[in-house]
Amino acid sequence: MKGVLYSKALIASKYWEELSLENMNTAQWEAICDGCGRCCLHKFVDSESVPEDGEVTSIDSQQGEVFYTNITCYQLNEKTCACKSYEKRKELVPDCVSLNKHNLKDINFMPPSCSYRRMHKGEGLASWHPLLNKGKKTKMHELGITVRNKVISEDKVNLDDFEDYIVTWPLSEID
Repeated sequence: MKGVLYSKALIASKYWEELSLENMNTAQWEAICDGCGRCCLHKFVDSESVPEDGEVTSIDSQQGEVFYTNITCYQLNEKTCACKSYEKRKELVPDCVSLNKHNLKDINFMPPSCSYRRMHKGEGLASWHPLLNKGKKTKMHELGITVRNKVISEDKVNLDDFEDYIVTWPLSEID
């Protein structure tokens, strides 16, 4: 997520109550991201639950049990919980998964609190979402929704030791 600007007009429109994700424009789509940073956590698929052909995609959790770690992409600003290079993220991190209208059906690997996942399932925005809080993430930080103060950058760990960083807090759903 980049530093999304939740404009007063965008907030006042309450577009998310009427529009489906598929019908949102770019500004509306981007504002649905709550900016928690959980999507930037490294996730691993349990090798014992991988299909025999060994093929695992970075987007399909149906191929095995997904484990979350507290290791983040090196491009995540751990204080703001935003990507340092949002516009160039796919160039810098080729396996960065960009959610879009075409891969919504495959977002099972995202944490349950993900606003895109919630909206796709018809649950609506959580009460802590910035669009419902004057464009601010304060409530999210207070409730521990964001990754702030919980993570370590991938450039500070040996990824071969990922098992030491497995966490369950990204699976919690607060609302």
